Amino acid sequence: MPTKISKLADVDPRAQIGPGVEIGPFCVVGPHAKIGSGTRLINNVTISGHVTIGENNVIWPGACIGGEPQDISYRGTDTQVIVGDRNIIRENVTINRASEKEEGITRVGSDCYLMACAHVGHDCFVGDRVIIGQGSMLGGHSYVYSYAGLSGSVAVHHFASIGSYAFVGGVSKVMQDIPPYMLADGNPARCKCTNIIALKRNDFPRAAIVALSEAYRLIYRNRVGLENAREVLKSSDNLTPEVEHLLAFLQGAREGRHGRTRHTVPPRVAA
Repeated sequence: MPTKISKLADVDPRAQIGPGVEIGPFCVVGPHAKIGSGTRLINNVTISGHVTIGENNVIWPGACIGGEPQDISYRGTDTQVIVGDRNIIRENVTINRASEKEEGITRVGSDCYLMACAHVGHDCFVGDRVIIGQGSMLGGHSYVYSYAGLSGSVAVHHFASIGSYAFVGGVSKVMQDIPPYMLADGNPARCKCTNIIALKRNDFPRAAIVALSEAYRLIYRNRVGLENAREVLKSSDNLTPEVEHLLAFLQGAREGRHGRTRHTVPPRVAA
């Protein structure tokens, strides 16, 4: 599988380019880049800083990956961006490398779809199979866990987290953590219902969907509180692993500052 690099591209000879990589015209690839096999940079893509990109990604024109964090405290240390495999990164997407305030890595998982003009800020974590809609922005240190989705023009406050299988509606302002399995919308974003479409698409058992719907009713409609909700759900055999995960996430948000768990204890494992 031959590597194809356009004569009109500027690729530093120190960059590590895997087999089958295609780099189109007017791309700029810096000396610390590592690009895995089968990845395509269509044209006008900029890779700067310490960036590791996995296999079989497609990166569209105007994307900039590895630029310095937009943080006035940054002092030029060798922080990183790490991108997984089989991602589609559309036009003018920006993914900034990390600051020095956490582990020094901005991460994007595998099988994600980042639509045009999306922004992933410094120190962010994006899990696997995440969809980020056109023009949506992740503030620094925010986390989007696997199988979550953001519609277009969503603004996520720094340190906010969006749980797995959650969905945020278009033009929403995310100030606090969005729990897993929920659909949120608004300014500021609030949970509106269980994200049943995502649960069905991902083959969650009916019992789990029923239990999560009951948990939503108790917590968001009846407002019985987490402890009382747990007891009611346990007594009705609805305390499934998914509900346990939801309750633990909500407890973390409650204990965090301004409804954001990561303002208190930055997690290291995807949830």
